[in-house]
Amino acid sequence: MRELVPVPMQDSMGDDVYSGIARAAGLLWCGRERADAGAGNSDTVFVYFHPSSNFVNHYALTPTAALGVDAVGVVTRYGGNDTQVILENCLADIGSVIRHLRDVEGYRKVVLVGNSGGGGPAAFYQSQAETPTVRDAPGGGGTDLTKATLPPADAVILLNAHAGRASLLSQWLDPAIVDENDPFRRDPELDIFVDRGDALDRGWVREYRAAQLARMERITAWVRAQQTELDERHGGTVPDMAFTVHGTCADPRFFDVSLDPSDRDPGTLWGDPVSANLRPTTPGSTTTLRSWLSQWSVTDSNGYGPDCLRHVSAPVMVVYATGDKGCFPSMARDLYDSVRHPSRKLLPVKGAGHYFEGPSHLLTGAVTEMVDWALGV
Repeated sequence: MRELVPVPMQDSMGDDVYSGIARAAGLLWCGRERADAGAGNSDTVFVYFHPSSNFVNHYALTPTAALGVDAVGVVTRYGGNDTQVILENCLADIGSVIRHLRDVEGYRKVVLVGNSGGGGPAAFYQSQAETPTVRDAPGGGGTDLTKATLPPADAVILLNAHAGRASLLSQWLDPAIVDENDPFRRDPELDIFVDRGDALDRGWVREYRAAQLARMERITAWVRAQQTELDERHGGTVPDMAFTVHGTCADPRFFDVSLDPSDRDPGTLWGDPVSANLRPTTPGSTTTLRSWLSQWSVTDSNGYGPDCLRHVSAPVMVVYATGDKGCFPSMARDLYDSVRHPSRKLLPVKGAGHYFEGPSHLLTGAVTEMVDWALGV
């Protein structure tokens, strides 16, 4: 039976949470499915995490519990609000959850599972839990992780995860947009939404990638200039401001699957690329100055998974679906290859999609291997 678990936060929610009720309560609400509610908690617990998605009803909770391991789906202070995410505050929330599960609920072994956009932040969490160094978010408004309570997880699993939110967006940004206020003013030489044949020219792709990074750097420079102007105009009383980023779903790999070969079909997790690119549903389309620097800027974000994993001593498992249209095999290999010790495992799940669409045995088989591995390390 699914139950809600209230977790006291270790610090104030501050002004980056829309709900005043949530701020006043100072609680994170997580979903838990027990292996055997009548017998109390299991010895081990899996903690499924994403910085902004509501994981109370995560698809893996039930199959994990069916294997004798309690499963908890985390909802951070940013549940359902991708706009304001500051990764450093998400880490404080994970720390609150792990502390509560160990000290109050009595779990002996905690396995942190970073799913999808939770992969990079989970690696970031474990690296800081083992050796804290970050004292604030890149743009301010973040938790001092050297003073926060961050109990290390006993093992880390990265499930259908990309390398990090900034890395992902840098490869998804539409470089044909030449005016941030007008997504229809486009550079035809960089427009991927025209017929370029079945296979994209590799030289053109290299130019496209460089233009994507250049656009990201232009946005980052604008963000820093806006922060300066806010300080000058308001003397620090207005700490942040929202803005829109158009064209956030234009990765060449959505069109040419041979660029990162897998079992996937062309297209995106949100359907047709033209529609997905301009709809405000894809990562990074609405954000704030501080949030951009923390989670979306490749030159500023602390949440790049491969860099973080190089400093992690805990066992690491990387699981990826070969039919995933959002997280590709190269991302899984980058995460796996960055682990500097032998206690690591790479598991491809052939034919599964990002959300394990398809036959149910694809999910149950993957979770079985995850649980068997975690109990053995």
